[in-house]
Amino acid sequence: MPSEFDLIERYFTRPTRQTVLGVGDDGAIVRVSQGMELVISTDMLVSGTHFLPATEPEALGWKTLAVNVSDMAAMGAKPRWAVVAVALPQEIAASEPWIAAFARGLFACAENFSIDIIGGDTTRGPLNLCPTIFGEVPQGQALLRSGAKQGDEIWVSGKPGRAALGLAHLQGRCILNEPVLADCLDAINRPQPRVALGIALRGLASAAIDVSDGLLADLGHILARSNVAATVHVDRLPDVPACSDTTLARDCQLSGGDDYELLFTAAAGRHGQIEALSSTLGLALTSIGNIGPGKGLTLQDADGRPLSIARRGFDHFAP
Repeated sequence: MPSEFDLIERYFTRPTRQTVLGVGDDGAIVRVSQGMELVISTDMLVSGTHFLPATEPEALGWKTLAVNVSDMAAMGAKPRWAVVAVALPQEIAASEPWIAAFARGLFACAENFSIDIIGGDTTRGPLNLCPTIFGEVPQGQALLRSGAKQGDEIWVSGKPGRAALGLAHLQGRCILNEPVLADCLDAINRPQPRVALGIALRGLASAAIDVSDGLLADLGHILARSNVAATVHVDRLPDVPACSDTTLARDCQLSGGDDYELLFTAAAGRHGQIEALSSTLGLALTSIGNIGPGKGLTLQDADGRPLSIARRGFDHFAP
């Protein structure tokens, strides 16, 4: 069995493009561009909590970095560098084909978003993947959760709910048929961070967040930080993918999470600019509600009647 350092050298050491010093020393050295601010985030993925233990390792490598890239997108930042800490069970540490496939997925995502992997750590333990990512944004232009204002519209990118539906199918809670099945499994296994959208929203969006815990739960974070209320018109949401259980499909859309779409607010007067941006990026951007005074979140149907929903999203420590 190769040593820890052999594994790092063989699978996780690559040439870097925008780094003074990368993997191999006690620390990496990077040079931040003049006039830019550094944005830093970390997201841990734990086997059995954030992904199924049987997840294909190359897809897992992609997702491990992609969910962190999505945090950069939500801040309007360009991802630049990442360090990756991994805990590997003995049976995986001894399986170089698994590690090789994981590394392929990890570096495929890094290449796609021009990110340098500049270090990290490896240890033996339950499968646990923890990248920390660094990005740059022009001074004063980062997108925050705290900027939503009364009168703003609420927008979401893409089609939220696909990843949660894919998981529901794998868990036997619903049946998806092709091509919906392939699309939903791709959404959960190989999420596509909306970096180009986040950068384009600088100066356009008033607040933003990525949908990781569920659309309603993550909107709640914006409302709490901005000290405002919201109304979501459920009939305006993108179409729910065809599923054998329509109630479950709607729950996945509102509360499922793991989509890594961007949820953002913008002044109503910016509506036309956002529609034009949707066309430019080739990405669906849908206005689903409005920001108002007070506190709390209200759901309405097509006739303006209030709707109730038991689950708002995922909480690691909920009973």
